[in-house]
Amino acid sequence: MRENDLERHVRALLQALDPEPDREGLARTPERVARALAFLTRGYDEDPRRVINGALFTEDYSEMIVLKDIDFYSLCEHHILPFFGKAHVAYLPDRHIVGLSKLARLVEVFARRLQVQERMTSQIANTIAEQLTPLGVGVVLEAEHLCMRMRGVEKQNSTVVTSAMLGVFRKNAQTREEFVTLIRKR
Repeated sequence: MRENDLERHVRALLQALDPEPDREGLARTPERVARALAFLTRGYDEDPRRVINGALFTEDYSEMIVLKDIDFYSLCEHHILPFFGKAHVAYLPDRHIVGLSKLARLVEVFARRLQVQERMTSQIANTIAEQLTPLGVGVVLEAEHLCMRMRGVEKQNSTVVTSAMLGVFRKNAQTREEFVTLIRKR
């Protein structure tokens, strides 16, 4: 149903944009674009809390856990153009750790929605804080935005960096600095 609606709207968009919307090269474009948009926004169909649910383990570990360089791709909600980059996620556990792949999946759930990078950063951090109740959470996203590169100001080498620091990552400069140092090491 959703893809049929998307297909119909893409067809109307092509008719408004192209003087020959029925030419051979565009014949199957509405179907392809509809499938692509459904795939790129599949995060709406997933509950981020369920991503972590069931993968919590009791563990006597009290040092920082960092998963860095998580590739992500998203669509800017203002222009529906891609933005993409790396996510770096850390938490300081309080008796519970989570399966590492769950952190990457959580990034994916929020990336696969129409987004702004600032909100996505906070959503990842807040979900980890709510589900794990750690001592703190740190999330940094570094992304390239095609809406900045292809249109408007056309700044080809710009990168946007956003962060969300919760708990000890916000309150303790030493903890925050450790996180930033760890994600900068290559």
